[in-house]
Amino acid sequence: MIKSVPKVVAATALAAGVLVANPAYTANAASAAYTPEGVCGAGYARVKDGTRALKSGRDTFGYVYLLYNRSNGYNCVVTIKTAFYRTATYTTATLTVKGSKPKTDAGKFKYYAGPVKLKARGECVSYWGSTRDTRLDFAEATGGRKTFGNCG
Repeated sequence: MIKSVPKVVAATALAAGVLVANPAYTANAASAAYTPEGVCGAGYARVKDGTRALKSGRDTFGYVYLLYNRSNGYNCVVTIKTAFYRTATYTTATLTVKGSKPKTDAGKFKYYAGPVKLKARGECVSYWGSTRDTRLDFAEATGGRKTFGNCG
């Protein structure tokens, strides 16, 4: 006689199987190979309040980062995907210096959008990023800080 598996255990196993079977929702070594510092280049460091998740409902598809280079006075923004990596999906990275037009890198990228760099010594900036999924609904995950901050 075969014992039945309790519904809670079966549901948990099914959910775990779905996550394993769908690598779009799991972080991996490919996306981990890209760091904001590596994409922006030498001299750039993350600023306080400079990391925001790209959210679509409860799902996180990646992160948008704000970095600053004290030597040259430039800010840098990069959006790094943690979902749908290795698949070219519409992804953006936007940086705005207060009083200026936003600068955006947008397109179908496999791993990240950016770097977007603007001189901002003594100025306030805002930053934003987005990426879309590959499912039929093309859900868009967004994040960042639309208010101006990191002035200096």
